[in-house]
Amino acid sequence: MAVKYSLNDDDVVVVIGTGAGGGTLANELAQRGAKVVMLEAGKHFTQADFENDEWAMFNKISWLDKRISAGGWHHTKTYPNLPAWIVKGVGGSTIHFSGVALRFQSHDFQTRTIYGQVEGANVLDWPISYADLEPYYDKAEIKMGVAGSKASGMPPMPENNHYKVMAAGARKIGYKKIVRPVASNSKPNDGRPACQQIGFCMQGCKIGAKWSTLYTEVPKAIATNRAELRPQAMVLKIEHDQSGKASGVLYVDANGNKQLQKARIVCVAGNSIESPRLLLNSASSMFPNGLANSSGQVGRNYMNHSTAAAMAIHRKPVYMYRGFDIGAVVADEVALDTSRGFNGGYYLEGLALGLPYAAAFLKPGGWGRDVTSALEMYDHMSCVWVCGEDMAREQNSITLHPTERDQYGLPIPIVTKTYHANDDAIAAHGLRQFRKLSEAVGATRVIDMPPYPASHNMGTNRMSANARDGVVNKWGQAHDIKNLFISDGSQFTSSSAANPTLTIVALAIRQAEYIAGAMQRQEI
Repeated sequence: MAVKYSLNDDDVVVVIGTGAGGGTLANELAQRGAKVVMLEAGKHFTQADFENDEWAMFNKISWLDKRISAGGWHHTKTYPNLPAWIVKGVGGSTIHFSGVALRFQSHDFQTRTIYGQVEGANVLDWPISYADLEPYYDKAEIKMGVAGSKASGMPPMPENNHYKVMAAGARKIGYKKIVRPVASNSKPNDGRPACQQIGFCMQGCKIGAKWSTLYTEVPKAIATNRAELRPQAMVLKIEHDQSGKASGVLYVDANGNKQLQKARIVCVAGNSIESPRLLLNSASSMFPNGLANSSGQVGRNYMNHSTAAAMAIHRKPVYMYRGFDIGAVVADEVALDTSRGFNGGYYLEGLALGLPYAAAFLKPGGWGRDVTSALEMYDHMSCVWVCGEDMAREQNSITLHPTERDQYGLPIPIVTKTYHANDDAIAAHGLRQFRKLSEAVGATRVIDMPPYPASHNMGTNRMSANARDGVVNKWGQAHDIKNLFISDGSQFTSSSAANPTLTIVALAIRQAEYIAGAMQRQEI
């Protein structure tokens, strides 16, 4: 029988959120002997709940509580109440992530040193280096079963048509670095089957070949008999004692009742919107501006990658929807090369869209012959997502609405984002290169699309060497409160061009090691 902890047990580690950061951290801590309570705002879905239907799954698993898109970005017009496309459920966005598992590069940890002061941006070096994280990247790739990784030893995914079309075009225009590291089993692994090339990876993998904390880390944590999962537990506030240490977590349970779970340590892993929102909502007389916010940086420096999207129509069928959802990933433009007119770089990621999403994203709210003539050629399409570095900007932020409240009585979050000129330059360059790549293999039409709602959410509780510059130290530990940790992508100091999941997992493994050691030494 699964363990159940008393609400008054003040020796537990409370982990808020069960996605890539929280789910991994909870399991790693439980494996090391810690008592863990996992609080998850969403439902506990199972693979039986997954449907190979894009809209059905979007409506079932997405975080659809009201949020407001503000600032200069496209979302204020195209997705005014859906700034981010993430999951509300056990497993978090690992249910719907595409599986891409890319590492940061060395320079990504030193943006302030390498770029210098960037006007209109708030770039900062991480307090850790690539060398610090490298062994944890290896551990993360093994844990996640990354296909094509030397560390995991998993063979690469088989090449589908989408991969072949993207790769052929890339080679024709001189690109050489065509990669595809994805966190999905290319052979049976970890008690889960090999990928069956079904193609609905972002709707939740029905067979469990793609790594997700829903059916890897969370059940493994529970199996230690040291971790308890409480789904449909929306956290309202983190409480603290008179000394300023975190002492408990107030949440609303599945029945709508408020509960207070006492805690030895609190780890926040609610993603880059909910995590700062929770810290801001936890303001008190001792912390009038929110917990861990002596710097004023909580909720600041929101990043979501410099992105753009396009589809190409080819003379012959491509059937991009057949097979794993990620085709080729072209990595040549990720190198640091300011001669192109911007700092940082980007990946061209072949991302298959099902027909419903292709229709919705092609021209949001649009119709007419332009749209229908493209959709008629759906089986001839290839698609790309430009994923580039996003400059940290202090004004890009998560703030609390002054009057409007959600179903839990909390102020709804306002997600404010205006891209830097550097971000715009990256996106434009990526679209030009995809057009060249596609036309090199005979594409008859290339259509630029508005970017999708943000699925890569980073920053807002960033790491910093000095307390004045950020929210947490090199362990993700709050500068202001030693038993409060940030355990998700909100601790990122820079975005890099890499999809964030692998780095979130690597940081969680490293953080668990630190927390377990500090607990043994009675430091926290």
